[in-house]
Amino acid sequence: MQPYGLTVDKFLDHAAKWFHDRQIVGAEAGKVATRIDYAALRDRSNRMSGALVALGLAKGDRVATLAWNTQHHLELYYAAMGVGLVCHTLNPRLTVAHLGAMINEAEDRVLAIAANLMPFARELARLCPTIEHVVVLGAAADDAAFGQAQVWDYEALLETRGEARVWGEFDENAPAGLCYTSGTTGSPKGVVYTHRSNYLHTLRALQADAVALTERDVLLLAVPMFHANGWGLPFAAPAAGAKLVLPGRAVDGASLARLMCDERVTIAVGVQAVWLGLVDHLGATGTDLPDLQRVLIGGSSCPDALLRRLEQGLGAEVQTSWGMTELSPIGTIAPPGSVGEGRGAGRPPMGLDLKLTDADGNTLASQCGVLGHLKVKGHSVLDAYFRADSDALDAEGYFDTGDLATIDEAGNLTIGGRAKDLIKSGGEWINPTEIEAIIGTHPAVRHVAVIARADAKWGERPVLIVETEDGDSQALLELLRGKVADWWIPDQVVEIDAMPLAASGKIDKARLRADFAAGALAAA
Repeated sequence: MQPYGLTVDKFLDHAAKWFHDRQIVGAEAGKVATRIDYAALRDRSNRMSGALVALGLAKGDRVATLAWNTQHHLELYYAAMGVGLVCHTLNPRLTVAHLGAMINEAEDRVLAIAANLMPFARELARLCPTIEHVVVLGAAADDAAFGQAQVWDYEALLETRGEARVWGEFDENAPAGLCYTSGTTGSPKGVVYTHRSNYLHTLRALQADAVALTERDVLLLAVPMFHANGWGLPFAAPAAGAKLVLPGRAVDGASLARLMCDERVTIAVGVQAVWLGLVDHLGATGTDLPDLQRVLIGGSSCPDALLRRLEQGLGAEVQTSWGMTELSPIGTIAPPGSVGEGRGAGRPPMGLDLKLTDADGNTLASQCGVLGHLKVKGHSVLDAYFRADSDALDAEGYFDTGDLATIDEAGNLTIGGRAKDLIKSGGEWINPTEIEAIIGTHPAVRHVAVIARADAKWGERPVLIVETEDGDSQALLELLRGKVADWWIPDQVVEIDAMPLAASGKIDKARLRADFAAGALAAA
């Protein structure tokens, strides 16, 4: 057989040749700001590769991006990766201190940043001595001093330094991307994706029982591109030849409704909080989305009542999924056409294996219908964290996700919460996820979380934190009676206006615990 390196630049090459006139649409506040086809985007991205090389970058060097879902950001994905550079995506919602620590650990040499995030750049250039160049996306750069860093306007850099380069002249196991975990349960850790892992992950995503994109689809990417490769969809869309719609920073209901209607979106991907806002807008305005067929959600688990509300409000099938930054990130997904309760987070597509163990790491004799510690193995699963001294695998090569889970007879995975989130009260364990699942059946509940508080007598006691529509949070406790042990029922209820979410869509329990301990959350 021919040697054929599994490098991600081949996805854009394929789209430019065979789907050259399919479009990539960029928007600002729901209005189209850019429109380009795959052939033209491939040309621009390839010339930007030459510009990055002209700045002195070599294979393995890291290019940081601090940007939204835009055409420029997509071009930089391929510009960096195509010539063997590493695209290090950064979360704009983090503090300067956190971003600086990540940049310094990664030793990024270039920072590409959205124009409306420029205040970050000035501070980061001061904190991060490895940054040699700042590339401004979306607006002309000013001449302000940035310490040792030279400032470039993206379009000017492309015009003056851009030059066509040959893509893919490196081993398929070379690093392609770097992304840090969300840090909702601990300190963020770096995850390095290789070209091979991203390529095979893309083939997994395109399976008929997974994301199942085709060239007939119009895909709205509402999940941030700075989070775990945008769920791998910046690769999957050109691989399938699908039209790609990038909403920029605005993912409010009104902006998305206008954009999805105008561009006739058929598949939309993002966390459930985004779609809840869209449902609210559609309900308030009496509008609908006639072209929308499927919505893929991930991040935190979605209560059945909320799932039904989303499907009814959007007029589309909702596919549930589970994944992690360490999994590139798709782990399991409910197949298209599996509407109905009991689907959990779906099944693993080919290329990922699951196993359940006890707390000591011993594989459970039965893998069906029992709660265990979830471990995974596959071609796109982390081996070791960035800069780590050792790998993160067990003796059989499985990665410990830190999640508790069950698997039903049909192979559907249901996440039972984080092992670290278990609450030990009076020497016995309470599983917050079981409480959250019951509370989440109430139609007024938008988000629910259970955390532990210190207790002098029992060690720990559960606290129920909810975001509701009717404000009757105390009545929610009655849902638990007879369904869990009485001593599991939380002693305190806290109602908040908006649940803190990480970029992954997961509820940020670390922040909830910190806010509660600091007295920033008042108990009802």
